[in-house]
Amino acid sequence: MRVTLLHFTPLEVCAHAIRTCWQSYDKSDKGGEIDRSLIERVGNHNRHSSTLEHLFYTFYIQEISRLLLQELARHRIASLSVKSTRYTLKELKDETPFDQFDSRAQKYLIPSGDETVDRMSVKALDNLRILLEKGISNDRVKYALPESYKTELTWSVNARSLQNFLTLRSKSSAHFEIRNLTSAVYEALPHDHKYLFSKCFAEK
Repeated sequence: MRVTLLHFTPLEVCAHAIRTCWQSYDKSDKGGEIDRSLIERVGNHNRHSSTLEHLFYTFYIQEISRLLLQELARHRIASLSVKSTRYTLKELKDETPFDQFDSRAQKYLIPSGDETVDRMSVKALDNLRILLEKGISNDRVKYALPESYKTELTWSVNARSLQNFLTLRSKSSAHFEIRNLTSAVYEALPHDHKYLFSKCFAEK
């Protein structure tokens, strides 16, 4: 799994939005400690969390399973642009048969941690290859995709929704792959933004 932060909103934009309510623009320090404290007090401590919606983050998320993609889609207040299987399944067409969960299979599959499951995923992968070899259209072939098949996406989310995501999906009851994603997303955040999200990991 790889997570890259492509773009983010400066903290001073959120502080400006908060100051709009009181017309206190003259107190801003352009995203410095005064603004940071204001955002923490109003957005987190006083729970006026709608103000956090002025902060946006765009991540490039690579090497995740379609299982994880399905889990991620449940967080609806976000935008996802996902690698298309309609146009990209051709990546399998020139492959020779798959018979084990080796490095070649792992180019396309995320390991489950269970040897039997992974072996069945390889069979499903080879079934995909056979279907493509027969000339069946990608739109039909993708019905046979295993949940472990790798994908990638660009994901944009505001800070309020990101707090919700990190809080829910970092818990021990969440699927291990999405728990790993919460850690990777948090680590990709700008250093001076992390204080807004650090408490999301308090409850496990």
